[in-house]
Amino acid sequence: MKKLCCLLGICLLFVTNVYAGGDPQAGKQKATPCAACHGVDGNSANPAWPKLAGQGEKYLIDQLQLFKEKIRINTLMNPQAVNLSEQDIQDLAAYFAGQSPSTGTADPEKEFQGKKLYVIGERIYHGGNAETGVPACMSCHGPAGVGNVPAKFPRLAGQHSVYTAAQLRAYRSGARYQTDDNLNMMKDISNYMTDTEIDAVAEYISGLY
Repeated sequence: MKKLCCLLGICLLFVTNVYAGGDPQAGKQKATPCAACHGVDGNSANPAWPKLAGQGEKYLIDQLQLFKEKIRINTLMNPQAVNLSEQDIQDLAAYFAGQSPSTGTADPEKEFQGKKLYVIGERIYHGGNAETGVPACMSCHGPAGVGNVPAKFPRLAGQHSVYTAAQLRAYRSGARYQTDDNLNMMKDISNYMTDTEIDAVAEYISGLY
């Protein structure tokens, strides 16, 4: 319970980094190579690749910087980001942040032990699991999954369940490391989550809008 309270308290903190600001029109021109994976408007068709449309601008800046510096490792993104200037990164972030995110749908056919997977995920997203120390996801990402822009907690609503589940497992294993994770919060949380809980939360998130 103490860990749960501490993690919830951290969600109230705001990050004070100052950004000069990007030009979304310039970002649109620079986003042409991104379209192959993320879609022209940032709504990817492939569930393995994240939707960027409507994502928080500061969060996108941080992630591109992490890919550029090879702190966050991805065989596709590292070579794409390595030659981006700081202005390129800010312009791209401004463009994708301004796009309208597409909605998703939770799969009603997926079940675990006779229960709809997304229903299990809804319970965890809104209420956590106090017995195992998993806090409610909405504490940081909001009841509707829209995130917290000033604190750089990302938008989750409508994100592909395949991608979300993969990221939670990457946090849990340490493969997604860790300066992009406020005080290792996501690693701590995911360590307490079972595979079923990860899949359930990811499924529920995919249907939020």
